[in-house]
Amino acid sequence: MDEDKALYPPVDPFKAGALGCCPRCGQGKLFDGLLKVRPSCTNCGLDYSFADSGDGPVVFVILIVGFIVVGAALWTEVNINPPLWVHFSLWIPLVIVLGLAVTRILKGLLIALQYRNHARPGEIDRG
Repeated sequence: MDEDKALYPPVDPFKAGALGCCPRCGQGKLFDGLLKVRPSCTNCGLDYSFADSGDGPVVFVILIVGFIVVGAALWTEVNINPPLWVHFSLWIPLVIVLGLAVTRILKGLLIALQYRNHARPGEIDRG
Protein backbone atom coordinates (compact mmCIF):
# COMPACT_ATOMS: atom_id res chain seq x y z
CA MET A 1 0.00 0.00 0.00
CA ASP A 2 3.03 2.29 -0.17
CA GLU A 3 3.00 2.49 -3.97
CA ASP A 4 2.78 5.77 -5.84
CA LYS A 5 -0.93 6.59 -5.90
CA ALA A 6 -0.42 9.40 -8.44
CA LEU A 7 -1.00 6.83 -11.20
CA TYR A 8 -4.60 6.37 -10.12
CA PRO A 9 -7.25 9.08 -9.90
CA PRO A 10 -9.08 9.43 -6.59
CA VAL A 11 -11.92 6.94 -6.28
CA ASP A 12 -15.08 7.66 -4.31
CA PRO A 13 -15.19 4.90 -1.66
CA PHE A 14 -18.98 4.94 -1.53
CA LYS A 15 -19.34 4.40 -5.26
CA ALA A 16 -16.56 1.81 -5.40
CA GLY A 17 -17.98 -0.06 -2.42
CA ALA A 18 -21.55 -0.05 -3.68
CA LEU A 19 -20.51 -1.27 -7.14
CA GLY A 20 -17.97 -3.80 -5.82
CA CYS A 21 -15.04 -2.17 -7.61
CA CYS A 22 -11.37 -1.86 -6.66
CA PRO A 23 -10.81 0.92 -4.08
CA ARG A 24 -7.61 2.07 -5.84
CA CYS A 25 -8.42 2.13 -9.57
CA GLY A 26 -12.24 1.87 -9.50
CA GLN A 27 -12.19 -0.49 -12.49
CA GLY A 28 -11.31 -4.01 -11.28
CA LYS A 29 -13.68 -6.29 -9.43
CA LEU A 30 -13.50 -6.60 -5.66
CA PHE A 31 -15.58 -9.74 -5.26
CA ASP A 32 -15.09 -13.25 -6.58
CA GLY A 33 -18.67 -14.50 -6.42
CA LEU A 34 -21.25 -13.03 -4.09
CA LEU A 35 -19.33 -12.17 -0.92
CA LYS A 36 -15.83 -13.65 -1.32
CA VAL A 37 -13.09 -11.03 -1.80
CA ARG A 38 -10.66 -11.67 -4.68
CA PRO A 39 -6.96 -12.09 -3.87
CA SER A 40 -6.06 -9.04 -5.99
CA CYS A 41 -7.52 -6.51 -8.43
CA THR A 42 -7.96 -7.76 -11.98
CA ASN A 43 -7.11 -4.32 -13.38
CA CYS A 44 -4.36 -2.68 -11.29
CA GLY A 45 -3.11 -5.67 -9.30
CA LEU A 46 -3.80 -4.22 -5.82
CA ASP A 47 -3.33 -6.95 -3.22
CA TYR A 48 -6.54 -7.29 -1.19
CA SER A 49 -4.84 -9.00 1.75
CA PHE A 50 -5.40 -5.83 3.80
CA ALA A 51 -9.18 -6.19 3.34
CA ASP A 52 -10.80 -7.57 6.45
CA SER A 53 -14.26 -6.18 7.05
CA GLY A 54 -14.92 -8.67 9.85
CA ASP A 55 -18.42 -8.62 11.34
CA GLY A 56 -18.94 -4.90 10.74
CA PRO A 57 -21.21 -5.18 7.69
CA VAL A 58 -23.35 -7.89 9.29
CA VAL A 59 -24.17 -5.73 12.30
CA PHE A 60 -25.45 -2.97 10.04
CA VAL A 61 -27.34 -5.47 7.89
CA ILE A 62 -29.15 -6.90 10.91
CA LEU A 63 -30.21 -3.42 12.00
CA ILE A 64 -31.22 -2.12 8.57
CA VAL A 65 -32.96 -5.22 7.19
CA GLY A 66 -34.53 -6.00 10.56
CA PHE A 67 -36.03 -2.53 10.77
CA ILE A 68 -37.44 -2.74 7.24
CA VAL A 69 -38.84 -6.27 7.45
CA VAL A 70 -40.24 -6.08 10.99
CA GLY A 71 -41.87 -2.73 10.21
CA ALA A 72 -43.40 -4.07 6.99
CA ALA A 73 -44.55 -7.29 8.69
CA LEU A 74 -46.19 -5.38 11.54
CA TRP A 75 -47.89 -2.99 9.12
CA THR A 76 -49.16 -5.94 7.06
CA GLU A 77 -50.45 -7.75 10.12
CA VAL A 78 -52.29 -4.73 11.49
CA ASN A 79 -53.79 -3.49 8.22
CA ILE A 80 -54.35 -6.67 6.18
CA ASN A 81 -54.19 -9.51 8.75
CA PRO A 82 -53.13 -12.27 6.32
CA PRO A 83 -52.73 -15.92 7.32
CA LEU A 84 -49.41 -17.08 8.76
CA TRP A 85 -48.29 -18.83 5.56
CA VAL A 86 -48.47 -15.48 3.72
CA HIS A 87 -46.13 -13.94 6.28
CA PHE A 88 -43.67 -16.81 5.84
CA SER A 89 -43.80 -16.65 2.04
CA LEU A 90 -43.31 -12.87 2.05
CA TRP A 91 -40.78 -12.12 4.76
CA ILE A 92 -38.38 -15.08 4.70
CA PRO A 93 -37.37 -14.57 1.03
CA LEU A 94 -37.24 -10.80 1.54
CA VAL A 95 -34.88 -11.18 4.51
CA ILE A 96 -32.59 -13.48 2.50
CA VAL A 97 -32.46 -11.30 -0.62
CA LEU A 98 -32.12 -7.98 1.22
CA GLY A 99 -29.60 -9.45 3.65
CA LEU A 100 -27.28 -10.71 0.91
CA ALA A 101 -27.60 -7.56 -1.21
CA VAL A 102 -26.99 -5.15 1.65
CA THR A 103 -24.13 -7.30 3.02
CA ARG A 104 -22.33 -7.14 -0.34
CA ILE A 105 -22.74 -3.37 -0.57
CA LEU A 106 -21.63 -2.69 3.01
CA LYS A 107 -18.71 -5.13 2.82
CA GLY A 108 -17.45 -3.36 -0.31
CA LEU A 109 -17.93 0.02 1.35
CA LEU A 110 -16.00 -0.93 4.48
CA ILE A 111 -13.14 -2.40 2.44
CA ALA A 112 -12.98 0.76 0.30
CA LEU A 113 -12.92 2.90 3.45
CA GLN A 114 -10.18 0.70 4.94
CA TYR A 115 -8.07 1.33 1.85
CA ARG A 116 -8.76 5.07 1.75
CA ASN A 117 -7.99 5.59 5.44
CA HIS A 118 -4.99 3.22 5.51
CA ALA A 119 -6.64 1.14 8.26
CA ARG A 120 -4.60 -1.68 9.74
CA PRO A 121 -4.79 -3.86 12.85
CA GLY A 122 -4.19 -2.11 16.13
CA GLU A 123 -0.72 -2.09 17.60
CA ILE A 124 0.42 -1.50 21.16
CA ASP A 125 2.98 1.29 21.45
CA ARG A 126 5.49 0.18 24.08
CA GLY A 127 7.90 3.06 23.46
